[in-house]
Amino acid sequence: MAVSNFAGRIAVVTGGGTGMGRELVRQLAAAGAHVAACDLNSETLSETAELASQDASEGVRITTHLCNVTDTDAVAAFAADVAAAHETDHINLLFNNAGISGGGSFVIDDQRAAWDKTFEVCWNGVLNCARAFMDLLVRSDAAAMVNTSSINGFWATVGPGVPHTSYSAAKFAVKGFTEALMVDLALHAPHVSAHVVMPGHIGTSIAFNSIEAHGLDIPLRRKTMAARGIPIDQFSDAEIEALVVDRNTRFRVDAPTTAAQAAQIILAGVLAGDWRILVGEDAHAIDTAVRADPESAYEPQFFERLRDAGHLQAIGS
Repeated sequence: MAVSNFAGRIAVVTGGGTGMGRELVRQLAAAGAHVAACDLNSETLSETAELASQDASEGVRITTHLCNVTDTDAVAAFAADVAAAHETDHINLLFNNAGISGGGSFVIDDQRAAWDKTFEVCWNGVLNCARAFMDLLVRSDAAAMVNTSSINGFWATVGPGVPHTSYSAAKFAVKGFTEALMVDLALHAPHVSAHVVMPGHIGTSIAFNSIEAHGLDIPLRRKTMAARGIPIDQFSDAEIEALVVDRNTRFRVDAPTTAAQAAQIILAGVLAGDWRILVGEDAHAIDTAVRADPESAYEPQFFERLRDAGHLQAIGS
């Protein structure tokens, strides 16, 4: 039995402090779902709960939980806290949404720490939460696990000259895991569905959240800029930091799809029973282009054709 409505259902959202996670919490609560949201940032998580409560249906319970999704013990405790806070032996919806970017190059050794951390959040976070909440999902009468992958889960680049290995590898893993899980669930828990979400460019704070997670490594920024042919000697450290802030702001503000719009698409896809949820016109266009010509997907001309069609305007520039 698929999840056909959200009223009275119990939903768990990871990465609920900002971006798509925050909007999922708000829209689920407005639709009558009880929501447990987790994040590492208590301040933004509290803001999410306050915003969600303003439009929540009467009687909706919204709880917040601090949790590092890369820590298996912390995630197990999170699942137990959700069950206690919502006085339940089951949940109906698990949105594995938490994510950061970073660790673009696998070849440059001084990106190792950022590479590992990005992969741990984007892949291990999904795996840990899937394991911790599986029994609660199975105990429901109808449930859905909704895993956020990315366009980088089928197209592992953000453009020529910019390696994007850790995030892409993790998002490929999320996509493959979710698709394989569909068969597993059909055999052993047919009332639980699996959905993979593949957003394009969404207006979120992931770039700023990633700096918060990794720190702003100016020497590494200089090395990355130099590899792209940017004359770094003319920039002071303060100017490089300002460039990063400006770029990250434009990524959020100039996105073709807002976080609220993305959440609407995701929730509509779940209710429609879509296992594969592309978010944004750019996601659909890139998916079509990669399927039509996979051999040239990593050539510069491929990226330029997408930009000429009006996509990815704030990425790779």
